[in-house]
Amino acid sequence: MLTKIKETATFIKGRVGEMPRIAIILGTGLGELVHEIDNKEEIPYESIPNFPLSTVEGHSGKLIFGELGGKKVIAMQGRFHYYEGYTMQEVTFPIRVFQSLGIQYLFVSNAAGGMNGSFDIGDIMLIDDHINTFPEHPLRGKNYKELGVRFPDMSNAYDKDLRLLAMQIAKENNIKLQHGVYVGTQGPTFETPAEYNWFRIIGGDAVGMSTVPEVIVANHAKMKVLAFSIITDLGVIGKIVEVTHEDVQEAAKVAQPKMAFIMQEVIRNIK
Repeated sequence: MLTKIKETATFIKGRVGEMPRIAIILGTGLGELVHEIDNKEEIPYESIPNFPLSTVEGHSGKLIFGELGGKKVIAMQGRFHYYEGYTMQEVTFPIRVFQSLGIQYLFVSNAAGGMNGSFDIGDIMLIDDHINTFPEHPLRGKNYKELGVRFPDMSNAYDKDLRLLAMQIAKENNIKLQHGVYVGTQGPTFETPAEYNWFRIIGGDAVGMSTVPEVIVANHAKMKVLAFSIITDLGVIGKIVEVTHEDVQEAAKVAQPKMAFIMQEVIRNIK
């Protein structure tokens, strides 16, 4: 794995000049944020050595290099999911490449089902913490000291200072910002009413099929993480309706400009 990470990082360094310190992962329906990135250079996933390919509708499959909020960034337009058949090492491979490139901050977005009764479709939830229900852990197996410690701490998985900054920016700009715990599941089915209820009982506010593996590996790599969910459907008892992937995409597109603004301003304020 170390050889593949180095090979991929070397390829990217050969294509891009100055490396950024900030990386962004854009989830379902949230790829429009790339339009806010200036001086873009794009690299399709299929041209990057060892990179998986995104198979999900709404995930374009490009690495975008440019400037956002006055800072150089690298953005993944499209991510990889466990339900696509990839191993956890493949799902999180881009994070390892980011680590090799010197990334210090990781911004993550996703579309999620809201289970908190105070949530509405289109709300943005700042992720405070997560619950991992994936059947495979991304750090399972041999630990490479070059990548991180065997037993990484997860008490500040979503960086407190970045969260406070995001909350301040949202308040100053009259943007409604929910916050809560994200439950990561393997998918690809949306949840049954009983599953929604169970996830709520164990402390979840929103549920989705991504983010947790990437955040675990980013913490292993000592990156500071900030993550958001756009609430695209509701898993609240009495409000549950049939949902499709197209519904999720549409709800995400409506809400994403506000999330993009918060991300951009947080990035602008990073020293």
